[in-house]
Amino acid sequence: MNTENRPCGVYSPVVTPFKKNLQPDHERYVRHCRWLIGQDVGLAVFGTNSEANSMSVDEKKVLLDTLLEAGIPTTRLMPGTGCAALTDSVELTRHAVARGCHNVLMLPPFYYKGVSDEGLFRSFSEIIQRVGAAELRVYVYHIPPVSQVPISLALIERLLKAYPDVIAGVKDSSGNWSNTQAMLERFQPQGFDVFAGSETFLLATLRGGGVGCITATGNVNPGPIVQLYRNWRAADADERQRALDATRAVFAKFSMIPALKAAIGIYAKDPEWGTVRPPLVDLTPAECAALAASLHDVGFTMPGIER
Repeated sequence: MNTENRPCGVYSPVVTPFKKNLQPDHERYVRHCRWLIGQDVGLAVFGTNSEANSMSVDEKKVLLDTLLEAGIPTTRLMPGTGCAALTDSVELTRHAVARGCHNVLMLPPFYYKGVSDEGLFRSFSEIIQRVGAAELRVYVYHIPPVSQVPISLALIERLLKAYPDVIAGVKDSSGNWSNTQAMLERFQPQGFDVFAGSETFLLATLRGGGVGCITATGNVNPGPIVQLYRNWRAADADERQRALDATRAVFAKFSMIPALKAAIGIYAKDPEWGTVRPPLVDLTPAECAALAASLHDVGFTMPGIER
């Protein structure tokens, strides 16, 4: 497998700003993505924290086109293209590849539970074959706490054997270090790239041969996360990891997506950023105040986020 020019480092599942009428806000979206790129963070648009599964296929296609037309480089994009419906996954993946975004992050079909590895293999296989693009690189997205559809080691092994030039890596959001470690030990020697699903496991993942993390808090705390990625061999790496964990713990006290958007609104002095689509619910004013106080206590900042 050719591993040149493969994504690595810190990626963020970019939060999607909505207007008060709940339509995607393209202006805020481009501005936030440019800020992240300026912090050396890649854009895993249409991820869990993007509220991707609260948006239509057409809305996601338009948002991707908007970023590209704004000059966001395709090399910094890893769109999420996995949907519950096979045909939606094919359409989004085709669109991404046609626009030059060859690296995609793909959820398994997540509506039906208790499905077999055989069923999941057929789904990924069908998508790959229908897209039919030699340049496609799929990063499978393992997030059983949310999807309830795990991607087993045996399934990865089978996919790698069938599609060695397409199956490129994984985002492991299991929250289980032993699972990430098993993926590293079993598949990293085959050129399979492992991203931790949060910065909590960034240092351990890098020490195990992984390539980085794709993390919700990359939306709001990109600088320190990138600095750990760049300096993970340094003597103070464990101290940096502890500081990241402290900030992560603040956000974990709240519903994550509303808290991320509220924090951007607080530090950008732009309260409309706090809008989420139902069924999610915005933080209350009291919760926003508690979030701001807790972030202040850990020395949190978002330099350059102001409009």
